[in-house]
Amino acid sequence: MTYRHATLNDITVLAAMNRQLAGDEQHRNRNKPTEWFNKRMELFLNGEYEAIIFEQDKKVLGYALYRNHPEQSDTIYLRQIFINRNYRRQGFGHKAIKIMMNEVWPKDKRLTVEVLSGNDAAISFYKSVGFQDYCLELELKAEDRR
Repeated sequence: MTYRHATLNDITVLAAMNRQLAGDEQHRNRNKPTEWFNKRMELFLNGEYEAIIFEQDKKVLGYALYRNHPEQSDTIYLRQIFINRNYRRQGFGHKAIKIMMNEVWPKDKRLTVEVLSGNDAAISFYKSVGFQDYCLELELKAEDRR
């Protein structure tokens, strides 16, 4: 597996994978139009985020989106890591995390990631590569407030 830093030329590829990710994890954004995902990825890459694209035999396997934490200089915030459905359960996710930890991110930085509470597969994955529970964010939706 190889990797490369994404550029603005990769926005449509990244957005398509991000849309698939939103669907897979049942995120509330999953039904947004394609253009919304394109614009979102453009804002990420034009802002503080960097993306890495993982490939094998010139086929895109997935991506990682991350940034330096804006409030904690010792921390990298992993926003997303995604492996296309056709390549899952083949070790590519583990390889991608190892590449990020060994070749992309500084070794002296703490790593954080947020996972939707109902996304058991993602929680298991992150724990399998060494992440540990740290906090739990709760929400009260506006329509549920009384």
